[in-house]
Amino acid sequence: MEFMNVLVTQVCIMFLLMMIGVLLFRTKKISVQGSKDIGNILVYVIMPCVVVNAYMTEFSMERLRGLAIAFGLSAAALALAMALSALLFRRHPIENFGTAFSNAGFMGIPIVQAVLGSEAVFYVSAFVALLNFLQWTYGVFVITGDRRQISAKKIVTNPILISMVVGILAFVLPVEVPGMITGTLSLIAGMNAPMAMISIGIYLAQTRLSELILDKTAWLSALVRLFVIPAVTLGLLSLVPDRYMLIKMAVLMVAVTPVGSNVAIFAQIHNKDYTQAVKSVCLSSVLSLISIPAVISLASHLWYFE
Repeated sequence: MEFMNVLVTQVCIMFLLMMIGVLLFRTKKISVQGSKDIGNILVYVIMPCVVVNAYMTEFSMERLRGLAIAFGLSAAALALAMALSALLFRRHPIENFGTAFSNAGFMGIPIVQAVLGSEAVFYVSAFVALLNFLQWTYGVFVITGDRRQISAKKIVTNPILISMVVGILAFVLPVEVPGMITGTLSLIAGMNAPMAMISIGIYLAQTRLSELILDKTAWLSALVRLFVIPAVTLGLLSLVPDRYMLIKMAVLMVAVTPVGSNVAIFAQIHNKDYTQAVKSVCLSSVLSLISIPAVISLASHLWYFE
C-alpha cells in the first residue's frame, strides 16, 4: 500500500508541475521560443547529468550483471513497442514514432527515483540510452521515410549516449570523482522532473481542449501507448524471475509512460506535423495520470511487489 501511495503522490506532483507550465504560457510569462530553450536545456544538460549521476555509485559485479540484464529487458520491451506501433500506425508517422517511444527520461526517471530509489535509476538508464539511440536512427526513418536523414554524426554525438559512456566509465574505473563534481551533477539531475513537466504543460497550453477530445488518431495512439503496450510489456516481464524484481519493475515504470515529448521536437526539426505531435504528447500525458497507477498497481499485485 505504501508503494502505491508514493506512486500516486508522484503522479499528482507531475500533474501540478504540468499546470505550472500551462499557467506560465497562458499568462505570457514564457513563449513558444522559451519552451524550445527549455527543451534544449533538458536534452543537452539536465538529462545527461541524470544519466551520469545514476552511475555515481560503488562498483560491484552484481550491479554490472544487473545492468546487463536491464539492457536486455529494455531492448526486448522497446522492440515490442516498435513492432506494435509499426503494425497499427504504419500510415501515420507521427503516431508511429510517438507510440513506439515513451517519455522514459523526462517522466519515467523521476517516477522511478521517487518510488524505487537511486539503485533503480541506475538500471533504467539503460532503457533511456537505448530509446535515444533508436529515436535518432529508426525514429528518424519513421518520421521522414528517408534513410539518408539518419546521420552517423548525430548518433555518435547524441548527448544521452555520450553521458551513458561517461557514466559507465566512472562506474567501472577505480577513480574517485571529486565531491564538487558529484554535487553539481546531483543538483542538476534534480531539475529533471520540474523542468520536463513544466515543458509538457507549455505544450498542453498551446493545444485547444476541443482539438484533443475530437482527434480520434491521437486517442488511439494514447490508448495503445498507455494500455496496449504496457499490457504486452507486463506479460513479457512476468517471465523474468522474481530475484530481478527491482529491475523489471523499474523497466516497466519507464515503459508505461506517455508519448515522449521528443516526437514534437523531431517533427519540428524535419518539418512534419508539429501540431499533431503536440496533441499526441498532451493527450497521452494527461491520460497517463490515470493509466500509470493502474498498470503499476496491476503489476504489483501480480508480482506480489510491495
